[in-house]
Amino acid sequence: MDTNQINQAEIIPMPRIGEKAPAFKAVTTQGDIDFPNQYKGKWVILFSHPADFTPVCTSEFMTFANMSKQFDKANCQLVGLSVDGLYSHIAWLRTIKEKIQYKGMKNIEVKFPLIEDITMEVAKKYGMIQPGESNTKAVRAVFFIDPKGIIRTILYYPLSLGRNFDELYRVLIALQTADAYSVALPADWRPGDDVIVPTAGSCGVAKQRMANKKDMTCYDWFFCTKKLSKDLVNKIIGKK
Repeated sequence: MDTNQINQAEIIPMPRIGEKAPAFKAVTTQGDIDFPNQYKGKWVILFSHPADFTPVCTSEFMTFANMSKQFDKANCQLVGLSVDGLYSHIAWLRTIKEKIQYKGMKNIEVKFPLIEDITMEVAKKYGMIQPGESNTKAVRAVFFIDPKGIIRTILYYPLSLGRNFDELYRVLIALQTADAYSVALPADWRPGDDVIVPTAGSCGVAKQRMANKKDMTCYDWFFCTKKLSKDLVNKIIGKK
């Protein structure tokens, strides 16, 4: 086998939106996990960070931990990963709790699992190792996985840029809302904003829709919106 064949053999296709989340078993700071099987019925945010004991990652973990109750209420489990070892994870999280303060947060205890991945097996399965950034550190990848184990959204950030956590929570609630009410969500959507009625699948449906605008505002056959109150969005948050 020549060098090109070896390199090709080592290539693992990156998971894509709409596919089953790649399965794995791993050791974490909260014990062993069987992913994603043990989280059936829950949403999961699986995210990676480059390394323990680094400042940007520390700010992110504090923010995730500070928002953990908010994600829990939305039926969402947080699962972190880096290519560091378990004892490094434990020491780093202890340091965060005992020493680090950031944006008014202090004494922050990280209770969600942080995966040990020193072999980079999981990071490679999920395309978290990006050679253009580093061959030995995972980029800041985020995978939103639904209660059926399907990947619904993928976000990637470079090593130098911390994530926007308001956006991560917005994406989670938006996915749950789109599923519950069979709608699409426009740019910058927030709970309480108008939603988009999916484009008509035929001329007949389009004409019928344009003729019956009781619950909708139609600007043309392909662009119709309707109201969806914040209360209705809140009703479905966290439901399976």
